[in-house]
Amino acid sequence: MKNIRKGDEVIVIAGKDKGRRGTVLRVEGDRVAVENVNVVKKHQKPNPGKNVPGGIVEREASLHLSNVMLFNPVTKKGDRVGVKALENGRRVRVFRSNNEVVDI
Repeated sequence: MKNIRKGDEVIVIAGKDKGRRGTVLRVEGDRVAVENVNVVKKHQKPNPGKNVPGGIVEREASLHLSNVMLFNPVTKKGDRVGVKALENGRRVRVFRSNNEVVDI
């Protein structure tokens, strides 16, 4: 089970955007792209077949998973994540600090 998934709110713990929060846009292996974090400028060639205009576009570059933590709304800080099995056999993610269930 993955600790961080698409749609989770995370906080950056290392790098130039340390301390910024955002929502995970995509997870690609051991890297994640976070909304409005690590924004880079990309020089893009036009592609008339796909109706893509050329120019300089800003987009979110990916961060390594080790540089982000899941944001715990109760403690208002980043928190480690564990996996716990419920009575019905379903596995859910829980915050390590207070054993609150992440998945609803």
